[in-house]
Amino acid sequence: MSQNPPDLRPDLARAQVPDAARPGQPRIGMVSLGCPKALVDSERILTRLRAEGYAISPDYAGADAVIVNTCGFLDSAKAESLEAIGEALHENGRVIVTGCLGAEPDYITGAHPSVLAVTGPHQYEQVLDAVHKAVPPAPDPFIDLLPPAGIKLTPRHYSYLKISEGCDHKCKFCIIPDMRGRLQSRPAKAVLREAEKLVEAGVRELLVISQDTSAYGTDWKGREHKFPILDLSRDLSTLGVWVRLHYVYPYPHVRELIPLMADPANGLLPYLDIPFQHAHPETLKRMARPAAASRTLDEIAAWRRDCPDITLRSTFIVGYPGETEDEFQTLLDWLDEAQLDRVGCFKYENVAGARSNALPDHVPEEVKQDRWDRFMQKAQAISEAKLAAKVGQTMMVLVDAVDAEGATCRTMADAPEIDGNLFIDENFDGLAPGDMVTVAVEEAGEYDLWGRVIR
Repeated sequence: MSQNPPDLRPDLARAQVPDAARPGQPRIGMVSLGCPKALVDSERILTRLRAEGYAISPDYAGADAVIVNTCGFLDSAKAESLEAIGEALHENGRVIVTGCLGAEPDYITGAHPSVLAVTGPHQYEQVLDAVHKAVPPAPDPFIDLLPPAGIKLTPRHYSYLKISEGCDHKCKFCIIPDMRGRLQSRPAKAVLREAEKLVEAGVRELLVISQDTSAYGTDWKGREHKFPILDLSRDLSTLGVWVRLHYVYPYPHVRELIPLMADPANGLLPYLDIPFQHAHPETLKRMARPAAASRTLDEIAAWRRDCPDITLRSTFIVGYPGETEDEFQTLLDWLDEAQLDRVGCFKYENVAGARSNALPDHVPEEVKQDRWDRFMQKAQAISEAKLAAKVGQTMMVLVDAVDAEGATCRTMADAPEIDGNLFIDENFDGLAPGDMVTVAVEEAGEYDLWGRVIR
């Protein structure tokens, strides 16, 4: 939809929208905000609607109604969601709201009383009921066929694979458990069946997501194995495509994944996305997170010993209530030691309903900004040095996009939309999205690489 330009929602900008509607076919638009987990929810809703005979409209004008899948994690995300709802109402007029912010219906209807319906996160049936009421279905069983992989809001060659919902952690800054509930893992057979269908449809990379990937299956009573993520990862690694793990908490059993990542014969990429959030033990205690930063450094060293090519990505929060200059300096020193490959950083902000709001000693905004600037300066220097060391290497890359100026690719070390890219600006004729090619790295920047095809 028009409020999701490429610089804000690049995944939607390259979405694979099905063919144009047949005469008389009801059409639904979708605005998808928030994280990849919400994007998967949007894909599931659209797949169900497409199976019922609805067409998917890529713009407001062509839609009989618009679904806005909202984010409610931060106050800024809530404001963005309300703005998106308002734009959809202005441009179309018939709007159904779902997603995380839907857990606060009065908040939505207080700002936009004319919305047709409000449903909470992953309430697929209620969304469908609201669509049926607003735009009755008119399926043609001889014409309305569903694509084999369902409706995807990502390019055809990669897809998010959600393995669970909810979270059992009680981080004080987070309200995800309140919005999405406790951990509920999908059956392994269902996950594998979805993965196999995606691979059969041409997907070359599976991005495994959840709120806590390493806890997958630990909510099952009487389970055969203590940590089902290990078995699931082994099974996914045999599908002949890249498999990338996101949102992995550094539990001790994660070390059992590392030898699998080190084996080039399977598809589990040597890549871990781990939300460390901070390094000072007192800050972590105030966050209600495990306060074991020193042991985490030992784990990182062990992972790199067993898998030298592993890429480590993480996110951090600066300016958390009570964070002193000494605590922040500890974080900078820890980052110096950890030498993480990919790093994101957020300035703390209050979230309605979060326990961290009531903590004393909130950090002034100008101090948050200063710390964010200093953190990102150090992270950028680490990234630049690590990428410079890759010049002269050869590596396999996955082509994401090709235009008149060149090909935009990703290495095994790069997740889509959040990490860097490798660019090919010569001899890229014949390349297409989804191709895998070997390149020689010739140049490095702060976050990106440049290379040439060697075969």
